[in-house]
Order: sequence, then structure tokens, then C-alpha cells
Amino acid sequence: MKLVSVEVDHFKNILKSGTVAIQSDVTCVVGKNESGKTAFLQALHRFNPAQPNVNFNAQRQYPAWLEKQHRRQKNLDEHCPVACTFELEKSDLEPVEEALGRGVLKNTTITISRTYGNEFRWDAEINEPSVVAHIASGLLTGGPTPTSVDDLNKLIETLGSSTHADEAQTAADRTLASNLADARTKALGECPSIGERFWDLLLPRLPQFFYFDDYSQLPASVKIRQLLDKKKRDLNPGELTARALLALGGADNEYLLNPDYETRKRELENIANAITHQVLAFWSTNPELRTEVDMTLKQEPTSNGQQQVLDELKIRLYDNRHLLSLSFDERSTGFRWFFSFLAAFSEYENNSSPVIILLDEPGLGLHARAQADFLRFIDERLSKRCPVIYTTHSPFMVQPGKLERVRLVQDGGREIGSRITSNVLSTDRDTLFPLQGALGYDMVQHLFIAPHNLIVEGTSDFTYLNLLSTHLASMGRTGLDPKWSIIPVGGADLIPSFVALLGNHLELTVLIDSRKEGNQRLQHLTQQGLLRGTRLIAIGEIIGTKVGDVEDLFAPEEYLRLFNEAFAKSFKVADLVGKDPIVNRLTRLLKVDRYDHGLPATALLKNYPSILPTLAPETLTRFESLFQRINSTLGT
Repeated sequence: MKLVSVEVDHFKNILKSGTVAIQSDVTCVVGKNESGKTAFLQALHRFNPAQPNVNFNAQRQYPAWLEKQHRRQKNLDEHCPVACTFELEKSDLEPVEEALGRGVLKNTTITISRTYGNEFRWDAEINEPSVVAHIASGLLTGGPTPTSVDDLNKLIETLGSSTHADEAQTAADRTLASNLADARTKALGECPSIGERFWDLLLPRLPQFFYFDDYSQLPASVKIRQLLDKKKRDLNPGELTARALLALGGADNEYLLNPDYETRKRELENIANAITHQVLAFWSTNPELRTEVDMTLKQEPTSNGQQQVLDELKIRLYDNRHLLSLSFDERSTGFRWFFSFLAAFSEYENNSSPVIILLDEPGLGLHARAQADFLRFIDERLSKRCPVIYTTHSPFMVQPGKLERVRLVQDGGREIGSRITSNVLSTDRDTLFPLQGALGYDMVQHLFIAPHNLIVEGTSDFTYLNLLSTHLASMGRTGLDPKWSIIPVGGADLIPSFVALLGNHLELTVLIDSRKEGNQRLQHLTQQGLLRGTRLIAIGEIIGTKVGDVEDLFAPEEYLRLFNEAFAKSFKVADLVGKDPIVNRLTRLLKVDRYDHGLPATALLKNYPSILPTLAPETLTRFESLFQRINSTLGT
């Protein structure tokens, strides 16, 4: 059964979640703290929990500010807080069609809900006439065929009680009634209706939801005999993880509790080696770790004042890098979480039963690179076995190349509650921050792919250089070498920080203009070896002045044409006073501190087919000289 969508209705701070589409592999639920992410996962978990002792409870989980009011209006135990829509796959239909015949369903989509009273409700279009025809197939050769189970039951009753003058006819009717009853029992079993039989066949295939959060972490020590003797329903989340850890290591209880030291020690070492191998496959932060599992004797007082001796399983991590072992609970929070989850998940990894993994804020204690390891673990291992749904507010847990996985959670307060959507246009800035952070980080990371980067101040510089380079190249003249990747950093004052951060990793050439912000810092960076002096290019070099902007590469009347179109002005060259950069003269003319330099660039971008051919030869020569100067820094 493939989960395709979920709706949560009146559960904790969610009133109406909306229809939440679920990916077939990984779904990432993003939102700020207390937005409703955890509530969404907890509602899903209670739909069909893999762990014991997890149920719906209206008194505890119905929205608190509405519970008393709504309880007076209806029976809250009949309310369905979660509804899951599934697409039935071929393997799901086979047992159903074997019992009820082909065509039992009009379509393969089914919606299943669960009430606060923990009862399932389901909605599927069953083709009852088709099922009844399958039951009666080969038995009824003449006359009308019943189209419902009620009609079939009446027919069986009529035939079974019929009396004819011809005893042979009476016997034939009763034999037919018996055969029809047998066929009905074969199809429906003890179920009184087709619907109940359908559900009886489908329920074992319903996926369970395995939920993991911080409370499921592995304890550093555990009383081994109690752990092995307890029934699963009596274990707390940490103990469930500990038992799964032993299963991951292939523990044999007989060897584990063997009084012979060598037998017990070998079993513990085998468990530790198996776990170490599993962990290091996806933990690149410190590959020098290895797991140590040992058994100690612990004395505890009893109620009668005596002492009892208990076998206690201890977990330690030995670090080959530092030649030091530490108790499991002394390792980093992130490592303990990853280790614990790996152990807990292993119970389901090699189990063929259907399961969906729910991870609440996974990897909060992990470094950004370790979070990337965990995302790789999700993609390469978890999602290969079953669907994964996880919540996060960390930008490093969002994959920019897979934004189709992202669902955004926003709390609209008591009137609206939390809603979940994939539409970024309907969410606030705080909710979008992890996505924006992920995209920004991804952009910076992708800079390392480009071997040659030209750093410019802003997007207007990017536009002018790109358009003029393409235009000159189309004329057979020199444009920017295709090897260049132009990076606008968003302001002259940001260029020094950018160079200081990435200068050791990238081949950078920096184009600076007339503003003095940061230029002295750039000179200092060249002295430190973070930027070669030849790779720091000032526009003034090209136009023969001490100061200058990219805009000064155009003739004044050419730039004014762009400016006037952008701002709906009609300035002439005669209106400009002074010999300093044209953007400064326009600022004085407008009597403002600064204007948007991007708008004239946008005007050129919109109308470049008609504007570029009109540029003066001197303008083209200046741009060509700049491109030649930039290209000369390649490989230097």
C-alpha cells in the first residue's frame, strides 16, 4: 500500500491540516518551533503505531481550547483525527481478488481513518454485483443473478426451504443452496458483508508507522535479563531501542547470558563488531570509533534489605584517534542520536512487513556535515526499504535539489490552527527560512564547482557584463572567456568578506568600482596572499581615471537612455554636473543618497536587441578592454 496523502483534523494545535501529499520515498516537513510539525507526526504515528502502548485519547489530544465545547456537541471518540489515502498495489490486490474475484474495487484508491476511540473507518468503492457474480459463478445457470449479498442470502434461504411435488427438484434446489452457501463462506469467511471481508483481507497489509524522537535514545546501560524477559508492550522507548541493538548485532540470548566468560565475551565482541560496521558506513565525522559492549555485575538493594546481583549490559565507544573509551552517554548528542536510531531502525530493515518511518527533528545535535551524512543515510538506506517522513527546522536537513519533498508548516493561531502546504507563496518568512538557508548554502557550495570566478558587486554589473560580452563575441571581438562564472555578492562592502572566506579555495578575480568601502581591506588581503594583486581590477584602469563604475564604460548619453527609461525621466547630458562617476552625478541631480542601480540594467535587459547595436564604438572598445584584462588573469 502506497501512502499518497494525509489529512489531520482537530489534533493538538492542528484544526485542519489540509491535504498533505506524501512522496513515495522521502517527505520533509519544515517549520519553526511549535508550529505543529511534531503534532502532525504524532497523529500519523497513532494511525497504526509500530510501537506498543500508543493510542489516540480525545481528552489529551483534542485541541484544548475546543475540547469542552465540542464534547457537548458530539461524541469525540467518534471523531477521526487522521485520514490516510493509499494507492493499492498489485501485491495488495492479489489476496483480495483471490477471495472476492477480479473487479472487486471500482478504483484502487482507499481512504482509511482512525477515530479517537481507536477504531478504523475506511472508504472504498466496492463493486458488490461483481463479487456476488464471482461467488455464484458456475452455480447459477438460469434466471436472474443476485446483485447483492442480501439478495444472495435470500436466494440461498429460498432454495434451502423450497418444496416441490417433484422430489428430485426439491433435492436439486437444496443442493444448489448448499453449494451457494459454501461458495459464500469461501469468499466471505465468517464476515457478514463484502466490506468487512475486504477490510479483513487488507488490514494485515496496512503499513505501521515507526516513530523516533529523542526519547527513543539508547541508554548507556541496561539490565539485560529484565530486558530479555519483558514483553514488548512493557518496554519503554529506550529499552525497545536496546533490544533492537542486540538484534542488530545478531545476539544469541543463550550465549549472551552464558556463565562461561569466553563464550559470553565472544558473543559481546561479535555484537560490537556488527554494530561498528553499520555505524561507520554512514558516520564520516570520526571513522576511528568502534563499539564496545560488555557485561558487568551490579548490586541493588531489595525490599527485604538484602542485596541482589544483576547482569548489566554496558555500551562504550573506543576512539582510536585519541586512544580513549567513553561511556555511550558521554559521547556527543548527535552521535548518540544517530547510533540509537540506527539500532532502532534495524528491527524493521530486514522485516518484510510494511512500515513508514517518522523522524521528529532528526539530527538536531549533528554538525552540518554529519547532517549531510544522515541525509545520505536516508536516501541510500532508509528510503530504499520504506517511505520516510521527517520534520526539521535546520537548513542543512533540506536538500535544495529535491524541493518537491518539502512541506511547510505554519501555525495560524487558534482560529486557523496549523496548516501544512507545499506552496511557498502562502507561508511567512520564518517558516521559509530553512529553505532560503538551504538554497543559499547550496549556491555557495556550487561555487566550488566553477574553477574560475569573477566577483562583482551586484546584479547590475552581472547584467552589463553578460550582455556586452555576448554582443562583442557575436561580432567576432573579445568577450569574457566562457570559463568565467560571474558571482554578484550583493554589495561592495561584502566583497572583502567573500574573498577572505573563499579565497583559499577558489580562483578569484575581483572587479571593483569607485566606492572606497572595503577596497583597503582588499589590498590587505592581497598582501596576505588570499588574492593575487593582478586579480584585483579597478574600473578606473580601463577608463583612465582614478575612480569609475561599470556604468562609466557607457557613454553618458547611452547610460542616460537606460536611466530615463527605468525611472521615466527625460534628463540630458547637459543636466549632469561634474566629472566624477555618472551614478554620483545622477544622485546629486535626484537629490537622494542612492538610487536603484538595478533598474537601468533591467531596462537594457528588456530592450538589448534594439539598444546594443546603437552603442558607440568607444563604448564597445572600453568593454572589450575590460574583458581582455579580466581574461588575462586566467591561470595566473
